[in-house]
Amino acid sequence: MAEMDAASVPPGMARACRALLHRDLTLAWRRRSEMALPVLYAVIVTTLFPFALGPDIALLQRIASGVVLVTVLLAMLLALDAMFRSDIEDGSLEQLVLAPQPLAMLLGIKILAHWITAALPLIVIAPVLASALHLPNAVIPVLVAALLLSTPLLSLLGAVLVALTAGTRRSGMLLALMLLPLCVPVVIFAAGAVSAAQQGLPYAAPLAWLGAGLAAMIVLAPLACAAALRIALDA
Repeated sequence: MAEMDAASVPPGMARACRALLHRDLTLAWRRRSEMALPVLYAVIVTTLFPFALGPDIALLQRIASGVVLVTVLLAMLLALDAMFRSDIEDGSLEQLVLAPQPLAMLLGIKILAHWITAALPLIVIAPVLASALHLPNAVIPVLVAALLLSTPLLSLLGAVLVALTAGTRRSGMLLALMLLPLCVPVVIFAAGAVSAAQQGLPYAAPLAWLGAGLAAMIVLAPLACAAALRIALDA
């Protein structure tokens, strides 16, 4: 019985996950100029708002959370198309499918690596962008918490759509059209939490909904990605 249980466990699961995460982060660091593009985009877009709307501090405070959230969302879209593209082109994705480890777990590690490289730098600069728009300092931790919950949720949703369009060339516009409707509830809850904090109201409920959605997608998104990629590779 013990031999059967040992045989049912995929060999080297933790080692494979660490190696895959290290590989993806190393490749992203070698292309760090591409990592800087979403950050540069977010800085430029946020900087333009005070010039366009004028020096009205009250107006800038009112729109600050929405501007930062939408800017981060659009900046993440710049890197979304490349999540599995290089793996499909060099054949490493087929090796992941043939690996003894569960494909869903390996894809979850790739999604984590994408979030670290594409979203985490944006979260780091988000307080600076919010301060530039005169968001109160007491509200900035709520904004960061909302981003920490919403950005991985967007990465998981985007990963499913990337997997569905894996065999399509130049799918960036298609991905944007498919992802934007799914992002609306995420942005609404995240902006609602920050807006409630600005008004001195309880903000735990919107964050709890984001956390519940994130927990569900952590389980479901890698499974959906694995099924979609198998279909794309068989086609």
